Amino acid sequence: MDAPHDTPATPALNQVPRLDAQLCFALYSTSLAMNKLYRKLLRKLGLTYSQYLVMMVLWERDELTVSEVGERLFLDSATLTPLLKRMEQAELLTRTRCPNDERQVIIALTARGDRLREEAALLPAEIIGATQCTLEQVVGMKEQLNTLRASLMKSV
Repeated sequence: MDAPHDTPATPALNQVPRLDAQLCFALYSTSLAMNKLYRKLLRKLGLTYSQYLVMMVLWERDELTVSEVGERLFLDSATLTPLLKRMEQAELLTRTRCPNDERQVIIALTARGDRLREEAALLPAEIIGATQCTLEQVVGMKEQLNTLRASLMKSV
């Protein structure tokens, strides 16, 4: 009888990790491909991917604090603040100190930022088309990734 062969999906514990067998690399390389696609599509809107994420948060609920936006995007204020400053210079949003608490900054859409919502509404269909997956498959993958992220967050 032949000895069982290790497959990339089930490497032996004493083997050097193989790149193609790593979940982290599959996630990383898929993220790179997704970002390239978004970069191409967002060029029409004049947004970077990071700016698009901020805009989506504000399109869902306008007038949030920097920390509320950061919580939604898993970003700290040190990372978010320079991005928000550039977006304010591009007249996509405003940043104002909260009258009740000067330490907090309220982020709000400008009319220009709000108008981009309609153009951005076309992007999800283009993304799903590019995946060559059904909507159900995309939703299932997203749910699995959300579960994975929650599990990983408990370990860090």
